[in-house]
Amino acid sequence: MQLERFYLPDADILFCPGFFNQAQSNQLFEKLLNEIHWENGTVKIFGKILAEPRQTAWYGDERLVYTYSGKQQQTKAWTEALLIIKQKIETILTIQFNSVLLNLYRNGKDSVGWHSDDEKELGQNPIIASISFGASRTFRLKHRENPSLRQNIELTHGSLLIMKGTTQHFWKHQIPKTRTPVQPRVNLTFRNIKNTISAK
Repeated sequence: MQLERFYLPDADILFCPGFFNQAQSNQLFEKLLNEIHWENGTVKIFGKILAEPRQTAWYGDERLVYTYSGKQQQTKAWTEALLIIKQKIETILTIQFNSVLLNLYRNGKDSVGWHSDDEKELGQNPIIASISFGASRTFRLKHRENPSLRQNIELTHGSLLIMKGTTQHFWKHQIPKTRTPVQPRVNLTFRNIKNTISAK
């Protein structure tokens, strides 16, 4: 298994296009579509409550609480498919993840805007492991201080993207809308929440 490194300033980004083979990816994609409890969420941006242009779900260790974009989420219990994915990723990394945020992009209208995964619960230099199943979508990166520094990565079926080090401090990323007709896509971002508060 070969990891491709992107040599970008202030970033540590690795990519593996075929982390899961075609058969594994197909099976896991179907399980995620059918077994995950997908929700139509909202986020608070600049004081306004907006509908998220995608469906989301939050799974992980028991009773973790995580806040992003003004929204607090409590984890649901790991499914068998999620544990299979999690354990394979952990075989090549030095940490164990305790949670995963899932996004379902139903078509080209679903998207996520420019942001960094820099919430305080993730710690100083978080390791984010992103797995994609289904239709390919373009993952765009731009440097916070020098927006002319950009990188596009095509996230294909079964691919793994790892962001670590100071990446979240200096880079933002997005999945933009596209007018090109596309089939559904599921993305999973595995995280390790620090200083968690047990839900009551």
